[in-house]
Amino acid sequence: MKKAAGAAALALLATACGAGTPEAAPTSTGGTFTYAIPADPGVLDPATGVLSVTNTVLSIAYDTLVRAGEDGGIVPGLAEKWDVKPDAVTFTLRKDVTCSDGSPVTPEDVAGTINHIADPDTKSPVYGVFVPVGMKAEAGDGTVTLSTPEPFGFILESARDIFIVCGKGVEDRSLLARGTSGSGPYVLSEAAPGDHYTFKVRRDYAWGSSGTGADLPEQVVLKVVPNEQTAANLLVAGTLNGAQFLGPDRARMESTPGIGQIVTPVGNGQFFYHQGDDRPGADPAVRKALTQALNLTELGGIASGGTGRPATGLVVEPRACPGDTVTGHVPAFDEAAAAAALDAAGWKPGPEGIRVKDGKRLSLRLLYATTRGPGVQAAAEYMAAAWKKAGAEVKLNGVLDTKLSESLNVTQDWDAVWLPITVTLPSQLVGFLSGPAAPKGANFAHLDNDRYSELVTEANGTPGEKGCALWGQAESALFESADLVPVVGNTTLIATKNAAFRMAGGLFDPSSFRLTQGG
Repeated sequence: MKKAAGAAALALLATACGAGTPEAAPTSTGGTFTYAIPADPGVLDPATGVLSVTNTVLSIAYDTLVRAGEDGGIVPGLAEKWDVKPDAVTFTLRKDVTCSDGSPVTPEDVAGTINHIADPDTKSPVYGVFVPVGMKAEAGDGTVTLSTPEPFGFILESARDIFIVCGKGVEDRSLLARGTSGSGPYVLSEAAPGDHYTFKVRRDYAWGSSGTGADLPEQVVLKVVPNEQTAANLLVAGTLNGAQFLGPDRARMESTPGIGQIVTPVGNGQFFYHQGDDRPGADPAVRKALTQALNLTELGGIASGGTGRPATGLVVEPRACPGDTVTGHVPAFDEAAAAAALDAAGWKPGPEGIRVKDGKRLSLRLLYATTRGPGVQAAAEYMAAAWKKAGAEVKLNGVLDTKLSESLNVTQDWDAVWLPITVTLPSQLVGFLSGPAAPKGANFAHLDNDRYSELVTEANGTPGEKGCALWGQAESALFESADLVPVVGNTTLIATKNAAFRMAGGLFDPSSFRLTQGG
């Protein structure tokens, strides 16, 4: 699930010769830049782009009002300047920007994009995540103003995460299911779901942070490659110019000559308990007991293949609000305490070693994405074994990303889910961690933590260090009640061959694409 360059996210560059700028090696225009994505992105309408792979794809064709610079600061995007107030920010738009169909990008396009997401009839899963709840947009003469009902500390930063739809796609959103209508340097020319997505360059593009359309490859192909070993083979052979590695093939890429590499944090390996009616996880005592039954240090090493770091918070590093919200707040590993807690909660040992309460077996359906590499599969098996030892019956359910989204938000057929959520502002998590439960809202786990909600309400209107302290306390409140359990801080390897580009928070800076002549 993921999105966007965060408040202090560094723009990252990988080249065939290592990190540097797109000019670090001789480059050539024309040609095709090919990158592997681990799953099909599904529907391409930015208003529904909740999966990280979807937003990776969208970043090639769409611009945002502002961007994160290489030093983590805010730099111009579609807006050339802005004026920030506690509850509003007014952007002055560039006058030279055009949409992929040749029409000018207008303040009405920007306002329409945001108001469409905020419209209850849209039922956008990114409302409350990338567009803050209650935000409204108003078009002016060359300007657009975003406002919130109450002061909001991240009102400027949130604008980095909203892809602006323009041109024909504003009036006919059906065009966006398998097409693009944005102001980015590329436009989708072919969609072959499950196989590849091809984008053609816009040579008239002149407002990028790293170059113009004249500098870029003629086309970009995003090839769906769910298997990392296959991606590694294609990269070494030169069929791919870039891919991301989380599993065992990462070590192979790190030792292969001619492969550029950069390691970057990509959020947590973590899991949630479903707290809906009649679910075992609705009882906080059960959640804490099941957490105590797991050795999280061992689990983190398994899930990350030994490449992870201790989890210190929910927001991807580097953060707008630094600090460690995890240590000392997650129930510690203690098998005896776990067993005693389950006994006290009324779950008594029953036939076949499975605990029973009121004639009902302690049964858990553990959901996870199969595209996250063998480490996550092994982590799921480890969790199942530990919970079985504690007296639970566990059914593993590994699915593709698109099916995962359906299971979380529609069918709700799970009791625990391994789910990284990669965001760069703590405010972007609120819709997932509180508020209306799925399918009416984005709160897929049916969380209802009063302490978290109280702290978030206060933090939303408190800027600076005081606000950050409140956001940190809110995260810790979730861990203390085992609403979700951060296990490991994941890192990923972005490997390249004969190419250079920047990525931040899983999104491309497509104006930085370069094909290099060797490394």
